[in-house]
Amino acid sequence: MPAPDPLTLPVIETLYRRHHGWLQGWLCRKLGDAGDAADLAQDTFVRLIAGRQGVELREEPRAFITHIAKGLLIDHWRRRAVQQAYLEAIAHLPEPQVPSPETGLIIVQTLVQIDAMLDRLPRLTREMFLLAQLDGLTLAEIAERCGKPVITVRRHVHKALVTCMAAA
Repeated sequence: MPAPDPLTLPVIETLYRRHHGWLQGWLCRKLGDAGDAADLAQDTFVRLIAGRQGVELREEPRAFITHIAKGLLIDHWRRRAVQQAYLEAIAHLPEPQVPSPETGLIIVQTLVQIDAMLDRLPRLTREMFLLAQLDGLTLAEIAERCGKPVITVRRHVHKALVTCMAAA
């Protein structure tokens, strides 16, 4: 069996023509919104084009396209959840204190980046870090709650802080 062709622009064009409609329909069923589905379908092919160097066409192009789209779909849902939490957090503010739409967009983008960074941390590291940062617990209190030595808690919180600093 010959090696698969690399993803050249003509190959991507063929993939787009053959699979874009199907992908958009699949995304529409997942999202329940044709506009968001169209945007994510387009973003999927943009990702495909951007990553074409060194990528080979799979025997199952829909599986490959779906893999890219699923990642974008997860990002979309994560962003939507963060945006909803932000809107709920500012809903009680008096009008003069509500951030402008531009500032709100920057805040949501930053929160999405923080959420993604925290999601990449090991579960226990993330949990200990959030207990320290959001709940204001001391290292000893976290150690007691998690059943771990204080030195272990310190290492986990330190690791999370270093990750945050590297992301900044």
